[in-house]
Amino acid sequence: MRVYFAPCGIGLGHAGRCIPVAKQMRELGAQILFSTYLDGVRYVRHEGFSVSEVPPIGFTFEPDTTINLKKTAFFASLTILRQVNAEIELIKAFKPDVVVSDSRVSPLIAAEMMGIPKLCILNQFRILVPGEKNFFLVAKLVEAGVLTLVGKIWTAGTRVLVPDFQPPYTLSVRNLRMPKSYRKSVRFIGPILPVHPYRLPSKEKLRKKLHLSTDKHVVLVCISGPEKDRVHLARLLQRIFREFSRDYQVVMSQGLPNASLEPRRCGSLTVFSWLSERFEYLKTCDLVVTRAGHETLVQSICYGKPMILVPTPGRTEQLNNASKAVELGLAEMIEQKALNRQTLISTIERLLHNDGYSKKAEGVQKEALLLSGLETAVQMITEVANN
Repeated sequence: MRVYFAPCGIGLGHAGRCIPVAKQMRELGAQILFSTYLDGVRYVRHEGFSVSEVPPIGFTFEPDTTINLKKTAFFASLTILRQVNAEIELIKAFKPDVVVSDSRVSPLIAAEMMGIPKLCILNQFRILVPGEKNFFLVAKLVEAGVLTLVGKIWTAGTRVLVPDFQPPYTLSVRNLRMPKSYRKSVRFIGPILPVHPYRLPSKEKLRKKLHLSTDKHVVLVCISGPEKDRVHLARLLQRIFREFSRDYQVVMSQGLPNASLEPRRCGSLTVFSWLSERFEYLKTCDLVVTRAGHETLVQSICYGKPMILVPTPGRTEQLNNASKAVELGLAEMIEQKALNRQTLISTIERLLHNDGYSKKAEGVQKEALLLSGLETAVQMITEVANN
């Protein structure tokens, strides 16, 4: 069997949930090729898979990392046809039995044109357009038009796998609103976890292995998203945590694959460019500070951890994810413009000294782990390829 994975290359989340599926399929004898761009290329190579780079589609940012909607839409429209052409050439050469897209339309268009069976992994059906200031009506019209066009591509002859929790715990519920006619192609499969928490040692044993104190709180800071956004948030948080109380242990991962594994320490803060034992730190920590990307939230919930979320400005889907986590009692949200030493420290202390957040997180964790998105994804990709 030959499987062609084509995840979105913005940030690491999309490639990150395709890689465990690809690893399991490779163990079953499948030949794998990835197609992606930007951060996705470096991450896939870091994980040891063959990858072909296609023309990138990304966000255009303002200096404060707010997304410039007009420039982003303009450059994306110029690139999409080049991407489709590149996908066609790669598919011709690789001759896959199935194409698996993660949040990308160009591989689905190419597969449809060439008669190749296809699936899509997706946690955002709607392309949400920020409707601020005088652009609200325009934003809604654009969103409606994109929903009609892209929705047809997502669902026309394509199985759509949503790696999210069943209601009422669906994180991306506001991003998945769709017409009823599209729903028959969609299936909630649960989280795609690279490492299951129950397969790791206890929290206490992990603290000893990772040389963490057993009598201090551990705060894990996961920096995710596009590179420019990651750098901006990492600098902002490092300035705050360098002056943090030594009664806490703060571990930060900057999310830079292929970078040095040697940590840098300053007071209570330890900074890793890339955290190879990320899931071990996730299990042993008491609190997660992160953006509101879908994969990081899903993983933190599966590990039963309360969160402080700082959505990327202008990313409506992140704001929706964060709002749902807050609604479930699992997190507190701080807007980036309000992020400073006082707001962050007070929020951390409130979450760590209120058992309600931890108990709620542990309760939702039990429900979250009832579905195995990894096993279901492998099964459905195999079925589509064989049929």
